[in-house]
Amino acid sequence: DLFCVQLDDSKLNLFQHPPDIKESDFFKFVGKYSRYSFLAPSQVQPLFSAFYRAGDPILIYSESSSVLSTLRQPSNIGASGLCVDGNPAGFLDSKTTSCTRIFANLSKSCIADPALNAASYYRDFTVLKVPVNDTIVQSMKVIYEIEYSGTHGIQSVSVWFKVTNIPGNSGSSLQQHFTLHFWVSVSILPGLLPSWLPRSGNPGYITGAPLLIANSGAMQHMSILQSRGDGSCSRFLRHTVQFGRNMRTGCKLSLSPMLEESNCSYIQQKLYKALQGMNGAEDLAITGSAHPTQAEEWTTILIRNCSMQAVNCTSCCLIPVTLEIQILWTKVGLLSNPQAQILGAQYFYQCHPLK
Repeated sequence: DLFCVQLDDSKLNLFQHPPDIKESDFFKFVGKYSRYSFLAPSQVQPLFSAFYRAGDPILIYSESSSVLSTLRQPSNIGASGLCVDGNPAGFLDSKTTSCTRIFANLSKSCIADPALNAASYYRDFTVLKVPVNDTIVQSMKVIYEIEYSGTHGIQSVSVWFKVTNIPGNSGSSLQQHFTLHFWVSVSILPGLLPSWLPRSGNPGYITGAPLLIANSGAMQHMSILQSRGDGSCSRFLRHTVQFGRNMRTGCKLSLSPMLEESNCSYIQQKLYKALQGMNGAEDLAITGSAHPTQAEEWTTILIRNCSMQAVNCTSCCLIPVTLEIQILWTKVGLLSNPQAQILGAQYFYQCHPLK
């Protein structure tokens, strides 16, 4: 006459256990399911929901014009890196963007251009706590550093600026940086705030949530290279890889003359770290609620590097120029509520000989 409900145990939520994918049969599965790693969901998401989900546009409301729109985070486009102001900011998508603006007359633009006016980034609009269109939350602090409380929505928002003086010559270009950062409200998790990253689903991955990786037990988000405004690779900023979304980036990486004179192995390691990230990745979380101490909830990432690729060149150095991250996943559990679960992953480097 008594039953218990146990939380946060992925083994109790699933009724199917997909097979392990080994390096020997990885390409067999790739050939069988030859398509993009992630497919767009077939169901149409509702325009408004009771709370923000990962990747959802953040809604804002302008009282003066009675217009409901989205919070924007300017970003660059194309090789020129020019600013695009219509790029929406995604919920839980913390990232920094850089882009370049060109002015014909900087003196006039400094006064008239909204992009150079700090007030245009926070004044005359409010951020909706949850994405519903029947009520408008009044008197909220507006920020780009957003504190959230799970399904209870956005708790607070703040914004700050760093400005600089530039000469008022007739023609000039200016690079701007925009950062959006999310952090969880500690007050809603008394004594339960984990020392690892927030889950990306429970148990299955949620579309748009970051892929969780681990290196020697330290959890982080899987990421790929990010370009700066001039097209060069950023040393510190990287794009987060999101479950269910294909991504492709490119940037220019320069090697110093001293580096080019070093041995081949040293050059290879520099490029591996640039492509894969400084901390690297050993394991990938099978589910979005994987615990770092539960080995069965993680799968080893297969790595196919340059040394595994045969090239007819005895006096050249084979260096990685492209990293392709391949993810195999499936849906398991009840047909009424299937959960996205990862089967395996591989880092596939494309290499070119360097003499």
